[in-house]
Amino acid sequence: MTPAERLAALVRIPTVSDPAVRDEAAFAAFRERLGELYPLVHERLERRVVDGGTLHLVWRGGPAAPIVLLAHHDVVPVTDQPWREDPFGGRVEGGVLHGRGALDDKGPLVAVLEAVERLLAEGVVPAGDVHVVSGHDEEVRGGGARAVAAALAAEGVRPLLVLDEGGAVVEGVVPGVRGPLAMIGLGEKGVATVRLTTRSAGGHASVPPRGQATVRLARALTRIEARPFPARTNPAVAAMAAALRPRLRRPVAAVLGARAAAPALGPLLGLLGGVPGALVRTTVAVTRLAAGTATNVLAAEATAVLNVRIAPGDDLEGVTERLARVIGDPSVTVEAEGEDPSPLSRAAGPAWDRMTAALAASHPEALPVPYVMVQASDARHFTGLGGDVYRFMPFAITAEELAAIHGADERVRIAALDAAIAFHRALLAEG
Repeated sequence: MTPAERLAALVRIPTVSDPAVRDEAAFAAFRERLGELYPLVHERLERRVVDGGTLHLVWRGGPAAPIVLLAHHDVVPVTDQPWREDPFGGRVEGGVLHGRGALDDKGPLVAVLEAVERLLAEGVVPAGDVHVVSGHDEEVRGGGARAVAAALAAEGVRPLLVLDEGGAVVEGVVPGVRGPLAMIGLGEKGVATVRLTTRSAGGHASVPPRGQATVRLARALTRIEARPFPARTNPAVAAMAAALRPRLRRPVAAVLGARAAAPALGPLLGLLGGVPGALVRTTVAVTRLAAGTATNVLAAEATAVLNVRIAPGDDLEGVTERLARVIGDPSVTVEAEGEDPSPLSRAAGPAWDRMTAALAASHPEALPVPYVMVQASDARHFTGLGGDVYRFMPFAITAEELAAIHGADERVRIAALDAAIAFHRALLAEG
């Protein structure tokens, strides 16, 4: 079988992480199929199943510092999405493999396992231990990867680097910059769920009072939208600007390279909004609203749920306090739970050099560019082990392919899969 055929076989197993439809038999079948597809990996690596389904494979090597490679195998649902293909068909045509998980995150898992299987067949022994971790509940922010990280900490494992999903090799994402960019996440934003609640007496809707719960909640939401969190230059954004200089025209490159320009970079990106704005500020999205029980009854309670992505430099406590100040209404309670941003890894040093050397082997035209990942990943659980933690999947993907992650018609080009295998082969053979 080819790597694409093996990935297709895994895509066909619907390991959907949704409590309403989760099929544990599918997850068990997935683990069994991995053993069939990668016999040397399962014969020669230590195999552990953690927290009910997360796989932890250990390839013992020499005395050098270990590395940890993460790639979860659970996927998001496909319900109510207008797929043109069978999302679990794994069809390959025209050099493209179609199906849920092709990129997020079974494709990266296959890239890792293909590299390990080939190196085992060649008799290669890694310079240090290699830990391959495949979470079974990443998409629902479960505890599988967290349990593995805790076990590694208890064993005193201190990796040189940890690598998980994140940025990719892309083009056209930065205005005015030509050529492929390898966007490598140095950290990720924190994630919080904030609940706003306000109450009133209720009663018959024919006599509505002033200051209804729904109105006060609406006022709170409009105040939050009118006063976004400030945009700031964080170290990862400054490193990103420095990395982009070789691909920028001289006047722009000179401006970005000036020390005096650094404080203004964050506010400038904030004005652009969208992805650039999300890199430099804490963002707030209203994701759920609830109020009332009938069309002719005043709502006694109104609630809103906010998804907040916390930028480096902010924390959960400060975010909660600022939201309460902006709302300015003591009748609206603000309750929050979540995690602070992860520490930022270095865009220099042995781990970074090993990453960029592997990238030069697999994607020689790509410029390594550090950034802050705005999504959450299992990597956040491994930041306490020491070493550098990066978020990067070595796949060249288009804007359309990126948009299909978590959406309809997720797919991966076979050439991109082959290059990702080459990246991991170079990464593991290094040292």
